[in-house]
Parts: sequence; structure tokens; C-alpha cells
Amino acid sequence: MTEESDTPKGFKVHDKRRFTDEGEAREDQTTGEAQETGEEPASGPEPGSDAQPGREPEERREELPSINFSTFIISLSTQALMHLGEMSNPVTGKLEKDVAVARQTIDIIGMLGEKSKGNLDETEEQLVREVLYNLRMRYVEAVRTAGH
Repeated sequence: MTEESDTPKGFKVHDKRRFTDEGEAREDQTTGEAQETGEEPASGPEPGSDAQPGREPEERREELPSINFSTFIISLSTQALMHLGEMSNPVTGKLEKDVAVARQTIDIIGMLGEKSKGNLDETEEQLVREVLYNLRMRYVEAVRTAGH
């Protein structure tokens, strides 16, 4: 067995929040830590590099439109169309069909429409109705053609 040293084992907590409890902006913590240790602050990956797969560069994230109910419904609709095999998967570039996942996504849109009744404006209600109608028709067609 190994002997335990007399050095206390523990952990150090670093508060990485950007604002104080009073809402004031904190000074840059990484710069202070780097000065204490004499190390350069770690910089993130260069935009467009593959240093962190699956994460988009800062520039890309800033280009995304703001999310509201309509854009969320359209996003879900796009996912359903992809699972119905009507759009290519943006990652693989291939048409991939998974009608069970498409059905679940369509059901989610239907649930959101039901749960938000009375809280949507006329345009949002119409969007939900039209998206559901179109997706349900395409789903029926996908199931019918899969059986043949």
C-alpha cells in the first residue's frame, strides 16, 4: 500500500461568472490567473478550426437568427422533413429516412400547438395548422410508399 502524504487534498473553486451578485461586470478572471501563474491565458480555437468538433466558431453562432415561436416551429418542421427523407442530412449530405422520429417530431409540433392555444397570434396559429397539415400528409405518403 502507498503511504498518504501529509499534504491536504482538496479542490480550488474558481468563480467564472461574468457578473457579481450586484450585476456589475467582473474583471477578466483568466488574465488575473495568468498573471499569478506567469502563464499566457489559454485562447480558444481559431474560427474554422477543428479543435473542438461539434462546436461552431463564435462567428457562426452570431449569424443565427433570433428564436421565436415561429422559427422554432419551422426548425422542428425542417427536422421532420429530414427524417421523412425529403431533405438531406446537413451533416452527412445524404437522404436518411426515419419515419418513427418524423412522427415523434410531428407529434411534438401538435402538442406545442395544443398547449399554446390562446397564447398565439393569428399568424402563429396559422403557421402551426399549415405545418401540421403538410407534415401529416407527407408522413402518410412516406408510410404508404414504405409499405410497397
